[in-house]
Amino acid sequence: MNSLQAISPIDGRYRRQVEALSGFFSEEALIRYRVRIEILYFIALSREIPQLKGLEERVNLDDLHKIYLELTSEDAQRIKDIESITNHDVKAVEYFIKERFDELGLEAEKEFVHFGLTSQDINNTSFPLMLKESVFKVYLPLLEEVLELLKKYAQEWADVPMLARTHGQAASPTRLGKEMMVFVYRLQEQINQLVKVPHTAKFGGATGNLNAHRVAYPSHDWLSFANSFVALDLGLQREAYTTQIANYDYTAALFDAMERINVIFIDLARDIWTYVSMDYFKQKIKEGEVGSSAMPHKVNPIDFENAEGNLGLANALFGFLARKLPISRLQRDLTDSTVLRNIGVPLGHTLIALNSLKKGLNKLLINKDKIALDLENNWPVVAEALQTILRREGYPKPYEALKTLTRTNEKITGETIANFIDTLNVSEEIKKEMKQITPSNYLGY
Repeated sequence: MNSLQAISPIDGRYRRQVEALSGFFSEEALIRYRVRIEILYFIALSREIPQLKGLEERVNLDDLHKIYLELTSEDAQRIKDIESITNHDVKAVEYFIKERFDELGLEAEKEFVHFGLTSQDINNTSFPLMLKESVFKVYLPLLEEVLELLKKYAQEWADVPMLARTHGQAASPTRLGKEMMVFVYRLQEQINQLVKVPHTAKFGGATGNLNAHRVAYPSHDWLSFANSFVALDLGLQREAYTTQIANYDYTAALFDAMERINVIFIDLARDIWTYVSMDYFKQKIKEGEVGSSAMPHKVNPIDFENAEGNLGLANALFGFLARKLPISRLQRDLTDSTVLRNIGVPLGHTLIALNSLKKGLNKLLINKDKIALDLENNWPVVAEALQTILRREGYPKPYEALKTLTRTNEKITGETIANFIDTLNVSEEIKKEMKQITPSNYLGY
């Protein structure tokens, strides 16, 4: 398909940025995960029941693994062709594997493919596995790149004094590096929460009770088998009590964690955008780029705007998925099925946003002169420091004295402050201490 004909910008305009997700969330990827689960289950089953004992003597297990490890686009299409007849995607996978078993001389064993399972045992292990692997192989590495960039700026700008603004008004000064470190800290805290979220799976038959397994082999410990298979073969955690489908509670928790991280990035994007508008940052100019179709001088902060838009869209979907998936009528309805196919979409928009943030952050050029000028033009911000020292000295009504001085439409300068200090009934030592305070050095820790 030509990218110009794609309906979604994820598969069109932004395809290159999200290409890595194709191996996890495309239709072909889902087929590969399903085949993988079926094969791994069959091999695990061969260690449990008498009819499959000695399987390794009849077939090289590597040949079974190759069915999913070397699955081609032609194989995926064959499964889709079978599905066009069965009108059931997981059954099509089962029939495809049975065809391969015939080729391997496993005609007698092939009826143990998908033995005792419902399609959701395959889906509700495939989707959490693709989520887990995409998070650790694609999402977290890119997230770490942005985080490292913020850490670098936090260190580089650690000693750059900057006027703070609360309610949009001049406030007690801060350091630019510390403000970057706020985002590093917040992100790291939420990443720590995200990686602790268990990746769980449902594996329990038609209504979650392993009915078919138990009726076929009543003396076998199928609960231990199911727990072991999900944990050791898939690297997931089996949900002990389910209906036909997964509970999705931890899936929702994962999406909630991603949504919180995205909210922090929206905060960052808006702050950087504002600093650019205040001229605290310039942006590197790339030869040939156009900022505005009408105004030649403009270099717009489009990377941060693009990030904010995609983060918002991702969060709308993460929020919907987290609120919808855990709800299903009685033992199951089909609403989760079509919704689940879209879990790669908010991840795609998140990746687009992270790439935009990385690009935008790499283009920033600090304008120290403008930052310093803003501090020099806002001497009233030392009023907090002066009235606090006066409080320490027991001076009467220090807050009110500074309020009278600084709440004016007249320009307050360093000279204004010094003249005010000279009028105070305090020792020369205290006056000297107060005169040392400037907007550039009243910085706290």
